[in-house]
Amino acid sequence: MARIIGIDFGLKRTGLSVTDPFQIIVSPLDYVATENLMDFLLDYLSKEPVEKIVIGWPKHKDGKDTHLAPHIEKFEKKFQKEFPKVELDRADEDFSSVMAKEIILQSGMPKKKRQQKGNIDKISAVVILQRYLKHI
Repeated sequence: MARIIGIDFGLKRTGLSVTDPFQIIVSPLDYVATENLMDFLLDYLSKEPVEKIVIGWPKHKDGKDTHLAPHIEKFEKKFQKEFPKVELDRADEDFSSVMAKEIILQSGMPKKKRQQKGNIDKISAVVILQRYLKHI
């Protein structure tokens, strides 16, 4: 089997999570500057078999897409052109950052690390992918 990557897409930074090859365990992978996201994925997919990419889809409370939607759609088109055989899917990302902050707080992580926004992005990507896989 191949891995699944979860993405918490942001304008500045993007958090990434990944499953094990059996798609049972979800772990934080990394966070990257969004402008470097495709380069990161090109490198990662050249080393690891990946079956699917799951992108968190942001919506307002009224159900309408947020300002990020056009940016994500642009990334999706570019990704599908580069990797036509890798499936792309969307997942609800409601409150993933709130949950990530709570998880980090409960983990006992030192305050300095808790304040690093990249850590929140990585854990948000984990939450998105776990929800997608129905782990929570």
